[in-house]
Amino acid sequence: MRHSKARLQLNRFTSWRKATVASLVRALFIHQKITTTLARAKAARPLAEKLISLGKKDTLFARRQAYKILGDHQLVSALFKDIAARFTKRTGGYTRILGLGKRRGDSAEMAVLSLTEIKEEAKKHRVRKKAGEIKPGAKEEIPAKEQPVTEEKKPKAETPEKEKPPIIQKPTKKFLGGLRGIFKRERDSL
Repeated sequence: MRHSKARLQLNRFTSWRKATVASLVRALFIHQKITTTLARAKAARPLAEKLISLGKKDTLFARRQAYKILGDHQLVSALFKDIAARFTKRTGGYTRILGLGKRRGDSAEMAVLSLTEIKEEAKKHRVRKKAGEIKPGAKEEIPAKEQPVTEEKKPKAETPEKEKPPIIQKPTKKFLGGLRGIFKRERDSL
């Protein structure tokens, strides 16, 4: 009997499941945040937390254990130097799972698996500049009236250019591209 042997099998056999979870953890350490199904996020979370705990130990044996799962020396060194260093004050809770709702195609529950301490450089904020505003550190453009006049260079010898054939533009819609708009539903109608 298999009492108390619960685990998230993800409808895969063992080696396939381990490869899936390891791939999710690799992507999590590279991108700091991944979007996946809720079941996969729940399966990847314990492995990610285990690897971060190994990273906090920073021994040769811990590095070898991490390499056995991650399979990339650069990612292992990033885990031990950068990622684990962010969690020195924490004793657990290195990742979080945030629900996103259901996926449109098959109604699978989606979630965001992310590290709780995200590096500031990984966050990208777009700053929209207002009309007439200049970025700090950018050179101001001189209006056309104030620009110094430069002499134009004369061509050495005028050679008749060969006429180029007109460029034929390809059609803008791809094959069956017009049908996409017919079958596409708006997000609000869900």
